[in-house]
Amino acid sequence: MSAIRHRRHPEAAIQRAVFQHLRARGAPGVFAFHPANGGYRKPVEAAILKGLGVKPGVPDVFAVHNGRCFALELKAEGGRATDKQLACIAALREAGAFTCIAEGVDRALAILEAWGLLRGRAS
Repeated sequence: MSAIRHRRHPEAAIQRAVFQHLRARGAPGVFAFHPANGGYRKPVEAAILKGLGVKPGVPDVFAVHNGRCFALELKAEGGRATDKQLACIAALREAGAFTCIAEGVDRALAILEAWGLLRGRAS
């Protein structure tokens, strides 16, 4: 069953793995979360959320560490960022955040390690 779920939602599987690593090997003081922006919304609910400040294209993983903001968009092998995701990433970078798009779990973990958000190396 889980193999089927991973094939249908490979980015969700990558995200689960990333957060497992953050829980197990996160650097002291890292605050990481996933903004629950995605998914279908009824038009009324979407309008309410937009009015409350929800932005389209927000990356999958946000982390704050030592006063710095990090934003990581996760993609399955061969996946591509949407125009809204690219625009959001550009706006975050312009605001001073560290940003990246990672294709696959190994690349995502390598980026988090390079940013100093994970201790050690993934094996």
